[in-house]
Amino acid sequence: MSTGRVRTKKKACSSDQSPDNLPVRSSGRQVKKKAAEAADDDDEASEKKYRKCEKAGCTATCPVCFASAAERCAKNGYTSRWYHLSCGEHFCNECFDHYYRSHKDGYDKYTAWKRIWTSNGKSEPSPKAFMADQQLPYWVQCTKPECGKWRQLTKEIQLTPQIAKTYRCGMKLNNSTKTEGSDHCSMPEDLRVAEVSDHWWYSMLILPPLLKDSVAAPFLAAYYPDCVGMSPSCTSTNRLPGESNLVKLEHLKSVPNVTVAGMNKYFQPFYQPNECGKALCVRPDVMELDELYEFPEYSRDPTMYLALRNLILALWYTNCKEALTPQKCIHHIIVRGLVRIRCVQEMERILYFMTRKGLINTGILSVSPGQYLLPKEYHNKSVIIVGAGAAGLAAARQLHNFGIKVIVLEAKDRIGGRVWDDKTFPGVTVGRGAQIVNGCVNNPMALMCEQLGIKMHKLGEKCDLIQEGGRITDPTIDKRMDFHFNAILDVVSEWRKDKTQHQDVPLGEKIQEIYKAFVQESGIQFSELEEKVLQFHLSNLEYACGSNLSQVSARSWDHNEFFAQFAGDHTLLTVGYSTVIDKLAEGLDIRLNFPVQSIDYSGEEVQVTTADGTVWTTQKVLVTAPLALLQKNAIQFNPPLSEKKIKAINSLGAGVIEKIALQFPYRFWDSKIQGADFFGHVPPNSSQRGLFSVFYDMDPESKESILMSVVTGDAVTTIKNLDDQQVLQQCMTVLRELFKEQEVPDPVKFFVTRWSNDPWLQMAYSFVKTGGSGEAYDIIAEDIQGKIFFAGEATNRHFPQTVTGAYLSGVREASKIAAF
Repeated sequence: MSTGRVRTKKKACSSDQSPDNLPVRSSGRQVKKKAAEAADDDDEASEKKYRKCEKAGCTATCPVCFASAAERCAKNGYTSRWYHLSCGEHFCNECFDHYYRSHKDGYDKYTAWKRIWTSNGKSEPSPKAFMADQQLPYWVQCTKPECGKWRQLTKEIQLTPQIAKTYRCGMKLNNSTKTEGSDHCSMPEDLRVAEVSDHWWYSMLILPPLLKDSVAAPFLAAYYPDCVGMSPSCTSTNRLPGESNLVKLEHLKSVPNVTVAGMNKYFQPFYQPNECGKALCVRPDVMELDELYEFPEYSRDPTMYLALRNLILALWYTNCKEALTPQKCIHHIIVRGLVRIRCVQEMERILYFMTRKGLINTGILSVSPGQYLLPKEYHNKSVIIVGAGAAGLAAARQLHNFGIKVIVLEAKDRIGGRVWDDKTFPGVTVGRGAQIVNGCVNNPMALMCEQLGIKMHKLGEKCDLIQEGGRITDPTIDKRMDFHFNAILDVVSEWRKDKTQHQDVPLGEKIQEIYKAFVQESGIQFSELEEKVLQFHLSNLEYACGSNLSQVSARSWDHNEFFAQFAGDHTLLTVGYSTVIDKLAEGLDIRLNFPVQSIDYSGEEVQVTTADGTVWTTQKVLVTAPLALLQKNAIQFNPPLSEKKIKAINSLGAGVIEKIALQFPYRFWDSKIQGADFFGHVPPNSSQRGLFSVFYDMDPESKESILMSVVTGDAVTTIKNLDDQQVLQQCMTVLRELFKEQEVPDPVKFFVTRWSNDPWLQMAYSFVKTGGSGEAYDIIAEDIQGKIFFAGEATNRHFPQTVTGAYLSGVREASKIAAF
């Protein structure tokens, strides 16, 4: 037996000693060579064992594949390339190939998804998008109050709102029962969860989150889902088979108002494609300026913000009778991956912002002290509101719901301001002030009526013009003169395009000038009746302005029309605005018969002095006194108001209209009016223009016999010095002329308003005087040093002259006060 064979055998056994325990001899050169080869083998094995994510900035040193789709999935081992979705979520090259390569098992699944995605969406159907939309596991938060930990669901579990709403740590999701045994909540939370809150984590996210089965989907069917934060792969965002994007958008052009089944038809919070000019509407695919200011981090890619904002808005309009809280929103956020955690965190911020701005959680909602709508950091303020009209009560309700201490000081012995309903007529409420809602789509009054379960009566378009003598005017004459009247206003619009405030003239003067020029140049001679019908349309314009046209600015009389206005039906609030006002006031600290005399904001805190000598100390004051009182310095400010603000206050007019309501023993007008909601009175001459120009039937059900009419323009001055009986006699003279062919009975009950004589109101609504501009509304609305704020219809440039405008100005100021 040769010693060479023995040594070779022993070397194969990896023994360092021979059977006879003698050491094996090797040369020094051989030992060094073997050691070098072993070191090379170790380096190669180490390199193949791990590979870092190649995404610059990714913190994952040893990525783990979440997909586990391919047989040879790298798991937490080596792969030739890691694909990055977020800092805690990667998939390996083997799983990429599993879906992307046509000969692999997962290819059919990827291509089926791709077909759906491309037919519905606009973004690229990339493998990364597929993995994020279909393969990432869901994360869900334990609903146990003392836990709240986030848990990753297994890959096969599909998250639903019900699971998200009820999940507890350790829950078996196949039968929704909790597993027996140890306390699963004590198990530590995945370390990746803590990283999600950091700003850098979101910046390293490859794809924005696209929500699945969003509640907003029915509202946004005309949009590409991925442009409004929704996944194109969901059935809720699918289009009809064969329906192209172009066909869908063209269809929406002809039917722009998308209504959702079971929802109030006046709720249209989102613009449809190619739609514009609708008040309180948002573009679901674009962030508004105030949103960008509040959330600048979303300016580059707003997808996550839009997804959450659209979801929140849709949830609010789905149920506006209850406060929308973060807890009610969370389970509707369905999106795969760790980004769901980020969405839940951001949703809370967005919800509070939208609440503060009055986009949601508004109206007549009332919350108990433990359920305030904004977090505790907003609660450390005290506010006094001057005036308990629509603006003051809107602000008070909002601030109270936010958790801010509010006291309302009202000079009169009642709330409501220029909302004052008479409920002494049998079966009918008659508004001494406002009672008509002009444009109901997205109007907060429609929202509050929904919250209260109140139905509004849609006003019809029929309005016969009756001449003194009883004849109904031929509708063709009415249409012809309406056309000429609007043509005159169009010429006014052209004239003012290059005019400055200094070149302004009274609207009445400009209308007369244009009218005379038209008659001279055209040679057209209007008949006496046509002239009278034109006077009726002018009286309607004076009704809209709240003044005779000699005081109204030709340049800025309709300044608010440059902004989106409320669309849709004009309605009669048959129960009266006071129903809404009373509900807004419920539970608030309102002090009646406390006229405010002075407001001193020279110190750190503000001191408000009332007529009885009481001094109230507060941090902030909201003034909602009518424009007429501000013009007469009814409240003394220290320091005094700026010259700029005083000039703005005086550049507006305090318009006045008056009303008369009459109850009759029977409905003598029915046979002639034939179910119309109102009828017009053609004035016999220009001097009687505005004297009972329109009569409204106050009972849409045609049971009660009550008419209401208005007095506008110069006619307001005419009746000012008459007593109520004299005004009644004039009104009855007109009615008996309009219904000359029959007997008109004496009324059994009536009232005449005297708004101009009310010491704490003195007006109906504002208008822009000659030489003024719409900018005055914004200047009056400006706060002073973050201490004194202003609200009321005369501070709302977009919606002046209305209860809605006053209400919205209160919501606006509540938002500003809360933010300071």
